[in-house]
Amino acid sequence: MTLTPEFHAHCMRLALRQAGAAAEVGEVPTGCVIIKRPESADRPLAAVKVLARAHNQTETLKDATAHAEMIALTQASAALGDWRLTDTVMYVTKEPCPMCAGAIVLARVPFVVWGVSDPKRGGHTVFSILDHQGLNHRPQIIRDVLEQECRAMLQGFFRSRRAQDT
Repeated sequence: MTLTPEFHAHCMRLALRQAGAAAEVGEVPTGCVIIKRPESADRPLAAVKVLARAHNQTETLKDATAHAEMIALTQASAALGDWRLTDTVMYVTKEPCPMCAGAIVLARVPFVVWGVSDPKRGGHTVFSILDHQGLNHRPQIIRDVLEQECRAMLQGFFRSRRAQDT
């Protein structure tokens, strides 16, 4: 089943809301949403089952592992009662880091959709974790969904941070 670009954009907007919540509390604005994969592509957007919504909380929790994806994986596992997230789609505003990419592989998430790639630290772009031939699971990847919006949120956050530091 192929989901439409409109469907992906709708779900990425949900992740962007989470990124905005992160920025409001001074966290790097990365947001993540995990949904149950719809049974059919023509399912109404209102009927999509959201299993997890999360944003970065590393500063808030004083925890280096409190990335949006890690928190969302935990929430989705709790919602499904299983660590194997085999019938889900993850939407994240920024490409997962190596830690998060590894957790995505271990959780068997079949589809990962992100907004903006991270050419310096990306778990896929730099380290190829999501399609590494030595691993037993390789999710399908869709990138650049609402890329401009995701990039603008990150750039605005860091621009504001630099202005505060001067």
